[in-house]
Amino acid sequence: MTANPRTAAPVDAATVAEIFRRFEAANPEPRGELEYTNPFTLLVAVALSAQATDVGVNKATRALFKVADTPETMLALGEDSLRDYIKTIGLFRNKAKNVIALSRMLVERFNSEVPRTRAELEELPGVGRKTANVVLNIAFGEPTIAVDTHLFRVSNRIPLAPGATPLAVELGLERIVPTRYARHAHHWLILHGRYVCKARKPDCPGCLINDLCRFEPKTA
Repeated sequence: MTANPRTAAPVDAATVAEIFRRFEAANPEPRGELEYTNPFTLLVAVALSAQATDVGVNKATRALFKVADTPETMLALGEDSLRDYIKTIGLFRNKAKNVIALSRMLVERFNSEVPRTRAELEELPGVGRKTANVVLNIAFGEPTIAVDTHLFRVSNRIPLAPGATPLAVELGLERIVPTRYARHAHHWLILHGRYVCKARKPDCPGCLINDLCRFEPKTA
């Protein structure tokens, strides 16, 4: 991911607040699109979603989570059987290995509970900063910002917190997003990038923040 060099200077604080006010008015309780039943299944779903679509992950995990929704039952299922459940997902062999390994670590080191700190989550096999942030936000209500390709694009286009790397964008957004919007900020931005501010042809005419966005050229 690289920043778009044609973006203007970042919008000011009042504009940032208005952008999120509109997002909240349009969608007061945004939700991630991965299906899960508890913090463990959320962790697994997010780990499986790397370089895959949420739709594709959901199709695979609906059956998987019926038979393995705890670290213990995932270990009992085993790596070979897990591969059969997730073989439609990209990189499924490596992901199956990681899910079994993280399940074992949860049992042995965390009393079968998903940890509540980023540092501990990132110790788990296959779990990076973005995955940890998603789990902290959705499972535990922490105001973290998980930067995927959609959020990265939107933040650089508007621009809110332009940056050359996901970490730069994440830290920039943490500094500027008003506290009242912090918990849902990354959901609004991801959904906006996924369905409105798309990579190839953004729907600028249908964008609820069109008048506040400085991205050029906008689509007619």
